[in-house]
Amino acid sequence: MTRKLTVHVLPTLFEPCDLQGGIAVVIDVLRATTTIAYALGNGACSIIPCETIDAAVQLRDDARDATGKVNGVSAHLLLGGERGGEPIPGFDLGNSPSEWSRDMVANRDVAFTTTNGTKALLRAVMADRIITGAFANLQAVVTFLLSDTRPIHLVCAGTVGNVSSEDCLFAGAVVDRLLAERRRFHAANEATFNLCDAAQLVLSYWQNTANTQDGAFRVLETGSGGRNLMRLGLEADIRIAATLNQVDLVPEYLPQSRRICLTD
Repeated sequence: MTRKLTVHVLPTLFEPCDLQGGIAVVIDVLRATTTIAYALGNGACSIIPCETIDAAVQLRDDARDATGKVNGVSAHLLLGGERGGEPIPGFDLGNSPSEWSRDMVANRDVAFTTTNGTKALLRAVMADRIITGAFANLQAVVTFLLSDTRPIHLVCAGTVGNVSSEDCLFAGAVVDRLLAERRRFHAANEATFNLCDAAQLVLSYWQNTANTQDGAFRVLETGSGGRNLMRLGLEADIRIAATLNQVDLVPEYLPQSRRICLTD
């Protein structure tokens, strides 16, 4: 069996219909997909990705109309996200994974909008299944992908239209793990991956640059996204984002409900 594995280093480099029939893994290591993994790991019911701030606010206003207010805030829906790396005024949460604690998000839904990650997610809506990946849930993503046979699309969110080193690094880690672990799920010599050129490039990048947690942190802090977070005093977020396998779960975006929940 040969399985196609494609890496899209930017969302603008594919048409949504290109993902039909496949599994899309949306990647925004700094920080949207890291935060999503931690949020669901801390008991959030769902994350509702919104392309704009106004769309998120409208969701909250609609929820208030439907459920009433508790201490002036909707009983269930929170607002989270960032623009330019910084929290959005009036929102309950920014985009730092540490903010999304169990005390804050357990049993809550969160409308979530970010500069890059939510846009990439919404562009992948024509894939058969859409999941999110980060170093925080690397192994869970790899195991999920190996349990299926459909083509794989690794979708890197990038940073304001530019390629992000950290997203490509994570894509390379996924390719590396898939190649190393495929025989756990398929008979020896029967499972092969057909890697596109970009997949081969990110694999080499991971293997030659940062195939350890310390190496991942060095790449994350020196990329444009990491430098911006360092400028904002958010080095702790980079360390969290570079830490492997902190949550054993796979978030999945369900287009019909427009929510990210845990996979079945």
